Amino acid sequence: MPSLSREKIDDEILAFARAIDEADGRAVLVGGFVRDRLLGVDSKDFDFEVYGLTIEKLETVLSRFGEVIAVGKSFGVLRVKGFDIDFSIPRRDNKIGRGHKGFRVEFDPDMDFAAAARRRDLTVNSIGFDPLNEELLDPYNGVADIERRVLRATDSELFSEDTLRGLRVAQFRARLEMEPDEELYEICRELDLSDLSGERIWEEFAKLFLKARKPSLGWEFLRETGLLRFFPEVEALVGVPQDAIWHPEGTVWEHTMLVVDEAAALRDGDADRDLVLLYAALCHDLGKPATTFEDEEGRIRSPNHEPEGVEPTEGFLQRLRAPNAFVDKVCVLVRYHLAPAHFHKNATAKAYRRLARRLGESGANLILLADLARADHFGRTTPDALAREFPAGDDFVRSAQELEIESQSDPDVVSGRHLIARGMKPGPHFGEILQRCREVQDETGWDDPAQILDSVISDHG
Repeated sequence: MPSLSREKIDDEILAFARAIDEADGRAVLVGGFVRDRLLGVDSKDFDFEVYGLTIEKLETVLSRFGEVIAVGKSFGVLRVKGFDIDFSIPRRDNKIGRGHKGFRVEFDPDMDFAAAARRRDLTVNSIGFDPLNEELLDPYNGVADIERRVLRATDSELFSEDTLRGLRVAQFRARLEMEPDEELYEICRELDLSDLSGERIWEEFAKLFLKARKPSLGWEFLRETGLLRFFPEVEALVGVPQDAIWHPEGTVWEHTMLVVDEAAALRDGDADRDLVLLYAALCHDLGKPATTFEDEEGRIRSPNHEPEGVEPTEGFLQRLRAPNAFVDKVCVLVRYHLAPAHFHKNATAKAYRRLARRLGESGANLILLADLARADHFGRTTPDALAREFPAGDDFVRSAQELEIESQSDPDVVSGRHLIARGMKPGPHFGEILQRCREVQDETGWDDPAQILDSVISDHG
């Protein structure tokens, strides 16, 4: 397992540690930086826990480096403007009420590291490193758990005081690809996530979707512990059958987990775009539980599951307090997720332009839809999926590129000003005329407003 040394710490980080040491304090790197470096993963997630200094004294020391910002002064967290480093004072969190705000926080600069680390969720996150003397602080055997690739609660009694930790375990299971021990499974089974705000859940799911190679590991943990019940639209996928010809991999849930992982492989580093794609992958078949049935021939069918998936997708995302624009993008992808697989069957240029326009109205585009369709196609165990072949999707992208509408739809060529220039008076009839102009534009690909208007006017006599 990789080791930590001062040589691998940035000079500016060491400068802060030395300044704190000169003031008779001790700066210990904690959390994700230590864990990731021990895993051999590069990390810039610098968090210092500072011992021996009051927060006022710490603020004085840090002010030598620039303007000090209180990120969360009630939680003893400071930052220096221009540096992405958190500095905190050791604290005790005493549970006095429900929810993440139901804590009484007590700062104690003289607390020892073991006592301070006891409030952390997992042993792998409870390791400290003193960069000046290169001492590794590991009172809860987190290093051994990293070596065993096991997730274990630092303190089983304190763990459940913040129910968000159930979601944190899910995302760490996926991100670190480590297995929770049985005690941690049992603790999480008893958690009640109903006290969590949508915003906090949204943040954890974002980490799961954006940082894990296989986000399905986190969602499987939620299913295995029963925590999936707090997300009923997603839980409804469990056990829903599918036609074995198209989905030999199994149920809708099993298919969806494969699709989510395939979508993760298509991330391009644009967090906003990637998050839309991953949520669309998770939600693309939310319409199947309500539409699936077995026909007279014994075949499993889910007619119209694409549009039927929009309502549960909206409900799920709105409870997470997702931005409206985000919800719109995911929903339009869910509604049309089968289009790339079907468009190779003699779809016209008009059909491509109309689809691009419908996607564009919600902020999505044909390439993003094609990525979702590719994840959907490869997230199964059919022969062509296993061979990594998706000719319909390739044709879809090629056609979109040839029409130059792959990333955005063509803007309306004709607008109200063109009608006014023809001597028309504004009124309700403008909408009908402009809609017909839009249809002609999509049918022909023309970009001359006069040509389009002439065609529309002549059609109306």
